[in-house]
Amino acid sequence: MAEKQKKKKSKVIIVGGSIAGVSCAHALTSIGWQVVVIEKTAAPPTGSPTGAGLGLDSLAQMLITSWIANPHLFQHATLPLTIDQNQATDSSTKVSWTLTRDEEFNFRAAHWADLHGLLYNALPPDIFLWDHQFISFSISEDKSYIKVKAKVLRNDKIVEIDGNLLVAADGCLSLIRQNFLPDLKLRYSGYCAWRGVLDFSGGEDPKTIEGIRKAYPDLGKCLYFDLGSKTHCVLYELPNKRLNWIFYVNQPEPEIKVLASSNLIHFAAYIAITCYINDVFRTAKVGYDRTALTCLCIFFLLHVQRNSVTMKVSEDMIDEMMKEAEKAWVPELVKVMKETKNPFLNAIYDCDPLRQIYWDNVVLIGDAAHPTTPHGLRSTNMSILDAAVLGKCLEKWGVENLHSALGEYQSIRVPVTSKQVLHSRKLGRIKQGLHLPNREQFDPKKATTEDLKHLQQKNMPFFTSVY
Repeated sequence: MAEKQKKKKSKVIIVGGSIAGVSCAHALTSIGWQVVVIEKTAAPPTGSPTGAGLGLDSLAQMLITSWIANPHLFQHATLPLTIDQNQATDSSTKVSWTLTRDEEFNFRAAHWADLHGLLYNALPPDIFLWDHQFISFSISEDKSYIKVKAKVLRNDKIVEIDGNLLVAADGCLSLIRQNFLPDLKLRYSGYCAWRGVLDFSGGEDPKTIEGIRKAYPDLGKCLYFDLGSKTHCVLYELPNKRLNWIFYVNQPEPEIKVLASSNLIHFAAYIAITCYINDVFRTAKVGYDRTALTCLCIFFLLHVQRNSVTMKVSEDMIDEMMKEAEKAWVPELVKVMKETKNPFLNAIYDCDPLRQIYWDNVVLIGDAAHPTTPHGLRSTNMSILDAAVLGKCLEKWGVENLHSALGEYQSIRVPVTSKQVLHSRKLGRIKQGLHLPNREQFDPKKATTEDLKHLQQKNMPFFTSVY
């Protein structure tokens, strides 16, 4: 009976069903915790074209294959990236030359939706609460449990879930983090990224694929970084005959617009009204007090346009991007971009490293803990490792020593992720030819041997070791 009670107490509520959330679900179910995942989207994105490409380092590969029942599925869902190559392209002559080449690059490429589906399908489906919008949380006076409130979006019903631990896997714009760090602001990088995935499994112009393979002969095993004057592009192949490309463009911080969202505004108002009349304000031991929740609602109402770093784009914007691409890149790459359906635009943000990523029974993982730019291929890899380290710490200390477990998790992860976030920031500014203190702006035509060392992925802090 005592053992059953102990297991019953070991329950985690994870807010966010993206890769960080599902990775955390794997790590905690593997040590016997009861897991509930709250996710606002209506259904899992398995099989959908959501997202784009990503790269997985050797440690992430090992963790993923340990979590899924059939490791061969991982091999099938990914392609090897054994080469990390930085090259430069002259915008006027369209001549390219190699800057650096690392042929011992042990990464694998995956599409976001494929990786998410692989992880999701290896979990019990009943642990997920889809179509649930996180509202608030409260912590018991003795810190033994936490209560989370969520709204079921399809019927407006409010549900309450009790657990011992709340994991914030709700992304770089985390509302849970906002409760503890209300003044934290994301830092705009100075550039945006056009992204797309060309599916050439059928119907494409064969000359397009023939041309791109001639221009980039190691596609299928190489992660290409193509550097121009104050811009750079990324290109690599994904499984199932797809090409992932990214085109970075320096520009002022954009006004990020979303579709008119009266429902979102109504929901914000609903949160304010509901929480003013319910028992959330009857005790000081709550996750959101009156002032914090009021600020949250005001923030939500006034900054609804900041709820996504992915911008809605028009045909005119796409046409303008293609014109800029034609100026910078070889025709074969531009043709790939033009044949890609629905390219999208990300405004690139990060934030200065956080010193603290847990409070009482609440802990941050993934982009909620360390928003980062994409240049070190860190975001997904950090999320997966966050989950694994959190699981090991909870297994070591047990729920009865929860704060010791979270303290150890923080002490392990913060020093690593802090250096990686700052290195990724520097790498992005180098490749975009932007200003950095005590160094000249990078120009691939004038780069020295020392300059070129900074371009390689293997120079990321903790690249081969997380400790």
